[in-house]
Amino acid sequence: MDSAIWFLLLASFVQIYIIAATTNAGDATALKSLVNGWENVPHSWEGEDPCGDGWVGIGCTDSRLTSMTLPNMNFAGQLTGDIAALSELQQLDLSYNTGLTGPLPTSIGNLKKLTNLILVGCGFNGPIPDTIGSLLQLRFLSLNSNGFTGPIPPSIGNLSNLYWLDLADNQLEGSIPVSNGSTPGLDMLNNTKHFHFGKNKLSGQVPSKLFSSDMTLIHVLFESNKLSGSLPSTLGLVKTLEVVRFDNNSLNGHLPLNLNNLTSVHDLFLSNNKLTGPLPDLTGMNSLNTLYLSNNTFDTSDVPSWFTALRSLTTLMMDDTHVRGQIPATFFKLPNLQTVVLKGNQLNGTLDIGSGFSSRLQTIDLQNNLISDFNRNTGTINFKIILVGNPVCQETGTREPYCILPPSNSLPLYSTPRKNCQPYTCGQGQISSPICRCAYPYTGTLFFRALNFSDLTDSTPYETLEQSLMTFFQSHQLPVDTVSLSNPRMDSFEYLLLKLGVFPYGQDSFNRTAISMIAFVFSNQTFKPPKEFFGPYVFGGDNYEHFSDQPAKSTKSSVAITIGAAAGASVLFLLLVLAGIYAYRQKKKAERATKGSNPFAHWDSKKSSGSIPQLKGARSFSFEELKKYTNNFSEANDIGSGGYGKVYRGTLPTGELIAIKRAQQGSVQGGLEFKTEIELLSRVHHKNVVSLLGFCFEQGEQMLIYEYVPNGSLSESLSGKSGIRLDWARRLKIALGAARGLAYLHELANPPIIHRDIKSTNILLDERLNAKVADFGLSKPMGDSEKGHVTTQVKGTMGYLDPEYYMTQQLTEKSDVYSYGVLMLEIITARKPIERGKYIVREVRMSMDKTKSLYNLQEILDQTIGLGTTPKGLEQFVDLAMRCVEESGADRPPMSEVLKEIEDIMQLAGMNPNAESASSSATYENATKGANLHPYSDESFAYSGGFPSSNIEPY
Repeated sequence: MDSAIWFLLLASFVQIYIIAATTNAGDATALKSLVNGWENVPHSWEGEDPCGDGWVGIGCTDSRLTSMTLPNMNFAGQLTGDIAALSELQQLDLSYNTGLTGPLPTSIGNLKKLTNLILVGCGFNGPIPDTIGSLLQLRFLSLNSNGFTGPIPPSIGNLSNLYWLDLADNQLEGSIPVSNGSTPGLDMLNNTKHFHFGKNKLSGQVPSKLFSSDMTLIHVLFESNKLSGSLPSTLGLVKTLEVVRFDNNSLNGHLPLNLNNLTSVHDLFLSNNKLTGPLPDLTGMNSLNTLYLSNNTFDTSDVPSWFTALRSLTTLMMDDTHVRGQIPATFFKLPNLQTVVLKGNQLNGTLDIGSGFSSRLQTIDLQNNLISDFNRNTGTINFKIILVGNPVCQETGTREPYCILPPSNSLPLYSTPRKNCQPYTCGQGQISSPICRCAYPYTGTLFFRALNFSDLTDSTPYETLEQSLMTFFQSHQLPVDTVSLSNPRMDSFEYLLLKLGVFPYGQDSFNRTAISMIAFVFSNQTFKPPKEFFGPYVFGGDNYEHFSDQPAKSTKSSVAITIGAAAGASVLFLLLVLAGIYAYRQKKKAERATKGSNPFAHWDSKKSSGSIPQLKGARSFSFEELKKYTNNFSEANDIGSGGYGKVYRGTLPTGELIAIKRAQQGSVQGGLEFKTEIELLSRVHHKNVVSLLGFCFEQGEQMLIYEYVPNGSLSESLSGKSGIRLDWARRLKIALGAARGLAYLHELANPPIIHRDIKSTNILLDERLNAKVADFGLSKPMGDSEKGHVTTQVKGTMGYLDPEYYMTQQLTEKSDVYSYGVLMLEIITARKPIERGKYIVREVRMSMDKTKSLYNLQEILDQTIGLGTTPKGLEQFVDLAMRCVEESGADRPPMSEVLKEIEDIMQLAGMNPNAESASSSATYENATKGANLHPYSDESFAYSGGFPSSNIEPY
């Protein structure tokens, strides 16, 4: 066999062997054993290496499996004791997999590093194992909406780091555990914010010891259990409380007199108990929005005087509470009041609602009282007043509207409206989205356990929630196009139910990764609804049947590769050892030969991310030289900073200004950028690409030396920070320069380069306001075999990131075209891509109307362009930008075509695209002459994939 072919095969075997060994062997075996009995596992799990093969939802750190984030995967099976072998596991989220059944294994207590255990909406049953109390690092414990039985394990009291505790909606029985000598209990959880235990079968008294002034609880939810006895006065010591629910139990006795100490509570539910004694005095509860006291046996008393003091009150539910007398007219003037229900009491006299009642009033229901007259307001009453069953209706008959029960509303109370479009008739089970696109949405139900409004016909809360959801999805770069809400309704537990639909961006269905990420933000409570309307919630995700993932290579192929790799590695082991010894000796010999002349002789490929850079023409500067040119890196010469490190201005002996990009010590990102930018820029030469003059690599320093670009970034000029006023002609010139630089990188550089981070902070402006493309830290060269189809890790900046690249992880030059299209929209609007929760591409697309002047974009366009007269070519510029941001890369033009069209637009505007710019920046009203600009600062967050943080604390 030819020796070259032999060594090529040898290298291939070595590479396969290394890949096969990515995941810790014990973790790989345990995980495969754990899921061996599961149904509906993802196709990507057919490989043998969970970490290296990129199994959906599996996260690893240094070959150890550390997270399983797998909500809504349609799994079926059981969670076996094999989970205990994953000793480095920190996060386990299997929520919304209703097919996962059976008990939790007691061995789960061996996962000592677990911080998040989230099993919402599965089918688990049996007792919660007491061993769960040994998970001392646990912060989130969410086992709600399963079928767990038996008592609450007292050992949970050992979890001193616990932030979130949700065991609601199960079949748990027995008493609430508190500490007793050596036995722990829930009273020990002083750092926990959330006690969610509603919809169980808990019984016995609420222990007085359960609450103390040391606790920091904000939610205490024990609704719909079988609790008895009185409510302890220690509840009034927890002044951090915001939501309290003990409704639908069998509580009796007097309410504690110190309830009004809870001045932060905005939702208080005590209905449907057997409470006795006087009504509590709630004076001072100035945050109270919702008060439910119905169906108790309080002592007969006059209408409380504190009614009128609850300035934040929206909802009062006090039917069947033995209240008598007249409601003062001033009560109906409370500014937020929406619903008053006082049915079945002993209210009498004349009902007077006055003339200055709340504009938000929707319902006053006073059925079955003793009201004898109604003082009608002379103004318009556009809300419901119900006096059926009162003497006033017996006297006047049934002709008055308030003496007739209003019909129940059978129409939907709310559904997200269409966005100026006509819905299509979708086929194959697809649904038309609010922007009339057919797709398979991810659906589920939001259950709000408390809320601060009661008018379910008011669209404001739902619209606010929609906007909040979209802001969250966009800011976390989730592939969501639109959301819809529908069918709001109250259930028997006084929960608000809302149907949620989440529609995919760029495709007609989600892949498994997207579904797990979207479901995760609800199961882990990283999404927080607007607090002015909504309280704590739980989400129930529906099964998703339309995953877009394509099957990976067959299992047989994967097994064959693994067997071949193992066999090859075994056979060639001895040869590898011999080759290694030989290579080591040769390497040392080469190092000694090059150490004196090669500036990268000390390059550490492991720490600096790759082999020694291959350079063409960049000068090697010494550390002492740069120290001298920057006056010892003085603060006066500090002109910017970013994730890489700091940037300094320097002056060469010739008087030429330079910009020195100095990596912070130990920066991994710096090592990557350093090598990438040197290799790429040392062979890139174009007037619209920032020039690399040299580098420094000694004394532990990594520095890049660029030409100095005096007028900062395009972002600074658009925002007004630089003081440079950009009219329409100047913006076109800048767009042209950026397009020329990018077209050069794509088609004329050798090899061609995909920039991957085109944005306004990376377009620099020289003294003539010529645009220069900068910052190649994320760039990727394309060989002939790679061009047009490059698989890579997703990187870029939020708002500029190509959705197709994000969804498929296939990088092409069309990803730069998308980012450039976003940049074009930024140029004409002076808005950041994502600003105040609004995505610029979506805003322009929804506002565009080509039948109107300036496409109906006047409110979006930057007024400093000069909109007194229609700027020539602006509409064509918008058309081109929208073609660049098409969802499919195949529909976007190449940069050479973009460049040609911008030249045509400039000619249409009466400009010569080949003319030189102004003689100096003074022509452009630079108001910051003499100021220290920061053209190299990195103010934007560079995205590199991954789930949202699991440590974001809700509420």
